[in-house]
Amino acid sequence: MGIGTLAFLATIPIISVFLFLVIMRWPAKKAMPIALLVTIVMAMAIWRVDGNQVAAAATKGVVTALEVSLIVFGAILLLNTLKESGAIYTIRQGFMSISPDRRVQAIIVAWLFGSFLEGAAGWGAPATIVGPLLVAIGFPAMGAVMVALLLQSTPVSFGAVGTPILVGVSTGLKNVPLVDKYVSDLGISYDAYINAIGGQVAIFHGIIGIFIPLFMVVLLTFFFGKNKSLKEGFAVWKFAVFAGIAFTVPYALVANFLGPEFPSLIGGLVGLAIVVPAAKRGFLTPKDVWDFDKKENWAPDWTGKLTINENEKPVRNISTLSAWLPYLLVAILLVVTRVAYLPFSTWLKSWELKAENLFGTSITVSSMPLNIPGTIFILVAVVVFFIHRMKVEEVTRATSDSFKTVASAIAALIFSIPMVQVFINSGVNASGYESMPIVLAEGISHIFGANWPLVAPTVGAIGAFVAGSNTVSNMMFGLFQFGVADNIGANPSVIVALQAVGGAAGNMICVHNVVAASAAVGLLGKEGRLIRKTLIPMTYYVIFAGGLGYVWLNGFGLNAGTFVLATVALFTVFTIAKGQSKSSHKDDRKLSA
Repeated sequence: MGIGTLAFLATIPIISVFLFLVIMRWPAKKAMPIALLVTIVMAMAIWRVDGNQVAAAATKGVVTALEVSLIVFGAILLLNTLKESGAIYTIRQGFMSISPDRRVQAIIVAWLFGSFLEGAAGWGAPATIVGPLLVAIGFPAMGAVMVALLLQSTPVSFGAVGTPILVGVSTGLKNVPLVDKYVSDLGISYDAYINAIGGQVAIFHGIIGIFIPLFMVVLLTFFFGKNKSLKEGFAVWKFAVFAGIAFTVPYALVANFLGPEFPSLIGGLVGLAIVVPAAKRGFLTPKDVWDFDKKENWAPDWTGKLTINENEKPVRNISTLSAWLPYLLVAILLVVTRVAYLPFSTWLKSWELKAENLFGTSITVSSMPLNIPGTIFILVAVVVFFIHRMKVEEVTRATSDSFKTVASAIAALIFSIPMVQVFINSGVNASGYESMPIVLAEGISHIFGANWPLVAPTVGAIGAFVAGSNTVSNMMFGLFQFGVADNIGANPSVIVALQAVGGAAGNMICVHNVVAASAAVGLLGKEGRLIRKTLIPMTYYVIFAGGLGYVWLNGFGLNAGTFVLATVALFTVFTIAKGQSKSSHKDDRKLSA
């Protein structure tokens, strides 16, 4: 069978997800079982994967789904505990003292605090913390999830103290003769080479990520504002770009001078230190304060089961420091338990549940429960019980509400992640074909040839969309991207960096990230609508990255990369100018029709 036909067949599982979830807008708990069935049929009928291999891969997916469910439960439990203690009231008042403008709040909470959490945790966990926190301060659930998903982009490549680079890229390229020879010719160590790729990744992200805060506020005002207005989002463009630079500059500097472990974490901290005082002083913020319409006028599908009564007085007075202490503890514990040279990481990983050679296959299913971010969330929720002097009935109520919320998410996760594992593990088969993701990537490479840099990020994004992880995408496609670069005579470091950048961007539309973040605010069944919205910035990201990578390799001139960058630049300038123009709200409504 030809590579073109095989590549088309390999897209069928992905097409099925988009068809049922995004186009037909089925809820994930209904769409993903069918997508799983389609993937199994393709694996067994075309790739001739043995039933035991399919069963082992699906079982591995179920274990991962339970791990993700633990993260969701922990995030909800922490928020519900803070709600019961009265700390959420204090946090909400604190944000209002910084700025009552919802656009400014979205940037501070999602872009900066969320990026800091991503640098510490990874796993998609920041969105499950940020989404509920935004709901708690007055955002509609769907708007909160959309904004939270957008943060799963620029900081992701250095999430969980650099795991997508140090584990993802490194594992994908390690002990391969082609790579070893290339690194040897450079005269550097393998670790130095991986760090150099990380530095390149940060430069690309740093340029593109400057505009992600602007995307956050524009999509927020357009989809969830009273006037459905682009203008109201673009009115804050100066502050949004300022916040983008405040994060990306230290982020890129740390990656290039200190390594891949802390760019997102330090970038988020530095950004908060710069942007929060600036917002308090009204620096670069519009004079008009933007807010959502009254809650009674919100569309019914904007809200979830997680509700906060903003007018309800707290049962006890919690100081600002005490209210924020749980989130501070989460950040500290996530960092100290993930830094390899501290003993805590080794200790947490020592308790591992493992089943090797599952069903007679080479697949190993394992879990380290103590190392999952959700465990830390639960631990901190227990600490809150004591430091906020809560009553047992308050904690019981918070726990019960959290169990009810996460139970509805498991139905979707239990099918979506096994579908991913069957797709990825289809390389062990009787047909002699490579796995479906690799066949798909090979098909794309045959089409684009020397123009591969333009689509290298898209392949990374496809990997993350399917796998739900930038780390897994890099492991899956890193060596393939290196090989394509070698074939077309391009710098492999740049192509692999584009892979990692695209893999980060793909997290914005990854199904299980969407399901997990939605579940954390009690919003289920609307996953397809959220993906339709986050497809906009994800598409921008991979196109921008592709053009940037092409020009990086070939220079400016009459080439495809220059054309792409010029188009992106013109589009950005045009949309900002149009957003700043004195067009009426009527014109904005025409755009939304």
